[in-house]
Amino acid sequence: MNRPLATSSLWLLVAASLLVAALLPFDGTISQWAQGLPGGVVTFNERITDFGTFSWMIYGSGSIVIIAYILNRMARTDTWSSKTKTAWRLALYFLVTIGSASAVVHLAKLVIGRARPELFAEHGPHSISFFAGHDWVFQSFPSGHSAAVGSFFGAFSMLAPRLRILFVLGALAIGISRVVVGAHYPSDVAAGLLVGLWTAVMTAFLFAGKNWLFRLDDKGWPRPKSSTSGGVGSKEP
Repeated sequence: MNRPLATSSLWLLVAASLLVAALLPFDGTISQWAQGLPGGVVTFNERITDFGTFSWMIYGSGSIVIIAYILNRMARTDTWSSKTKTAWRLALYFLVTIGSASAVVHLAKLVIGRARPELFAEHGPHSISFFAGHDWVFQSFPSGHSAAVGSFFGAFSMLAPRLRILFVLGALAIGISRVVVGAHYPSDVAAGLLVGLWTAVMTAFLFAGKNWLFRLDDKGWPRPKSSTSGGVGSKEP
């Protein structure tokens, strides 16, 4: 295995484990506090939270954003052959990244079966019922919405590193909204975001190995093709 790929996976696993462990003792307190925020704050979060569904990414407005980005990248290439390669490789990158995140998070939900915050009074914040994830109220960990936005914005952050901070803020906003609306605990959100980011990074490594969209830099890290300073390259051989 590529050493930077293995190292990245290990660091993300360690980061996820430490962050989840740090948040677990405070899950109940933060969740109850967030749901008690002023009505205007809760209403705003209710309006933005569903931008984090996997269906929105693939079939809704998220697909429009992806298509617009693909068309923009196609316009920067010279030949029809290059335009075609750019289009299908970008589409495949988003599909693999988002699809992988969806598969991982739904399998984890099924196995772990954590009770959602709406069952806080009955079960508390740390109730686990293994393989009970077929029931929606036991699908709290990890957050699917957070995994979706983590993969969506994670893919864009790999393709456009200069705008990475904006993509991080967008993912965090949707993730936090899941706590405010009472759908997830903070540790659920942290795990979901990191699952999505992991699939974006791992897919970039896979594509870089094929010389698609990304290249491996001197340290073995995937960078956008034709990029020297963190920008999005316009050439796609």
